[in-house]
Amino acid sequence: MEVLEERFLPDGSLSHEEMEAMQHDIAETAVFADAVEFDTEDISSGGAIVAGVDQAFLDDRAVSAVVVLRGDEVIARASAVTPLSIPYIPGLLAFREGEPIVAALETLDVTPDLLVFDGSGRIHFREAGIATHIGVLFDVPAVGVAKSLLCGTPRESVDALAEGERVAIEADDLMTSPNGEVVGYAHQSRQYPNSMKINPLYVSAGHQLSSATAVDCVEACGGEYKLPRPTRLADAYADELKTDL
Repeated sequence: MEVLEERFLPDGSLSHEEMEAMQHDIAETAVFADAVEFDTEDISSGGAIVAGVDQAFLDDRAVSAVVVLRGDEVIARASAVTPLSIPYIPGLLAFREGEPIVAALETLDVTPDLLVFDGSGRIHFREAGIATHIGVLFDVPAVGVAKSLLCGTPRESVDALAEGERVAIEADDLMTSPNGEVVGYAHQSRQYPNSMKINPLYVSAGHQLSSATAVDCVEACGGEYKLPRPTRLADAYADELKTDL
């Protein structure tokens, strides 16, 4: 894969203010509407190539893992290990973890139709979570799948949702989006009978997707567990790489 927007390459040496300014520019460049050339059905059928991206950490290094699928078949894997340049700062995750992600994606000899990230897209203070940042860098459709809510307010309670339910997440005072605008969804990917209730995932468009289609894409990725299969496989690959290191 080739970086197409080099001006947005993550740079941990930038000041906090410069990072936030870049994120504003990234959000203005991002397309939060459907601009994809595939249907969500193509994801499960193998008509679209999907890459899951996740990371593991070892001392002061980040281990980035990418697993590429066509339907149920893994057709490629890629990885990279780089030093962590800054500590974790809420809202600036891409500047801490983006370098190994970019390095891993650049080694792929196939361009995915969709990137699925363990992190946020538009559900972000400046609408520029890691899925937005990397999606815009490569100009590839991207979606963020987070386990917790960084900002925004659920339109209604998300407690004990039934499997398949979704609840809109509206922008709040912490965000640059207008208050009340839908920026993503709480998505109940799995809910198991006779067990402790499972919390929802928080899904938001990163680039070239609307909020609703982003959830449709995550649903189409499938998987037996809470996380969509692409990021779950990427998580397992990252742990494997970490163990080897």
